[in-house]
Amino acid sequence: MQPIISADNTWALWAFLIGDAALSIWLEQKYKWASKVTGCVLALIGMMALSNLGIIPTESPVYDSVWSYVVPLAIPLLLFPCNIKKIGRESGKLLIIYLISSAGTVIGALTGFFALHKFIPDANIVAAMFTGTYTGGSVNFVAMADTFNASAQLSSQAVVADNLLMALYFFILIAMPSINFFRRNYKHPLVDEVEAGLGSGAKNYWRPKPISLMNIAFCFASSTIIVAVSTMLADFFAGLFPGDGISFILNQLLGNKYLIMTTITMLCATYLPKLFNNAPGANEIGTFLIYIFFAVIGAPASISSIIMQAPLLLVYALIIIGCNMLITLIFGKLLHFSLEEIILASNANIGGPTTGAAMAISKGWNKLVGPVMLIGTLGYILGNYYGILLGNLLK
Repeated sequence: MQPIISADNTWALWAFLIGDAALSIWLEQKYKWASKVTGCVLALIGMMALSNLGIIPTESPVYDSVWSYVVPLAIPLLLFPCNIKKIGRESGKLLIIYLISSAGTVIGALTGFFALHKFIPDANIVAAMFTGTYTGGSVNFVAMADTFNASAQLSSQAVVADNLLMALYFFILIAMPSINFFRRNYKHPLVDEVEAGLGSGAKNYWRPKPISLMNIAFCFASSTIIVAVSTMLADFFAGLFPGDGISFILNQLLGNKYLIMTTITMLCATYLPKLFNNAPGANEIGTFLIYIFFAVIGAPASISSIIMQAPLLLVYALIIIGCNMLITLIFGKLLHFSLEEIILASNANIGGPTTGAAMAISKGWNKLVGPVMLIGTLGYILGNYYGILLGNLLK
């Protein structure tokens, strides 16, 4: 069925994306129920509903533009307050639960493979793609599809299953701090701060602040320059270190623009704190861009497509995400991690650093924005290694 708005209707789709993000923010700050759900989930659900009702397409160059331009611009803006000297200890702790969570992804991939490989063609390729994307985000999905020469049909079906499950899982993660079982069994200091008015819940945090034209100009200029420099450096190093072995490792480390982008921004925030740490408008602009990103995540999640074409891929993705969540919760409890750290570690695995940072911002857990961005970026590297290892091992 052809959607009402075609994939090449650029302005209409941008209007839906930005309007959906704006409406979600308004609902979040206006109504208590919406603040509990959070605006980012509302944005995601809004676009998912529109695509499944046939109003907007599930694929469009407009959505690709959000990944290519909107997300990279948002990342430095969200990292402006992240002084390395202040967050070093916190990110080191979060790294432990993140690595445990990534092990949950690998266990889930193996479990799903042995349960379903007789029914899913090229199951080892599916294992590689899902392992990659659920250890660091969609960037790794594309890398694994290219590495194993996945067919266009298999890639398309797996992407739909990935997006649908990821959207539903984010909803669960964001709802967890409101569920009595988790509140009773896990410590949740940042949730308590927000609820006591000591933290920065959505309504308090986004109260009006003085922002000048010069502030806006600085934010956009700084972020754009950081993205441009990071992209050029990544392209340079990627060309300098092709191939296998140690060269491949250097390619993944030095040729990743998100890793370079994060590093440059953190250095600026640490050694030029007066300019970056309290830059007026940076959080506001960066967060609005991230809400647009959440809207884009919901658009490709076509429920009818995956049910009709490849329901077992949905089951496979569910097994992996379920194992990830279970192992993260069990070991998080045993090692005395907070509920906020557990949720963000799992989020950084399943969705990547951008969704982890967005969730931290939307919930008012601003102390963890920098750390989750750092560990999530590590997933761009780990996910590729895990995916290649499993893809070849299960061949």
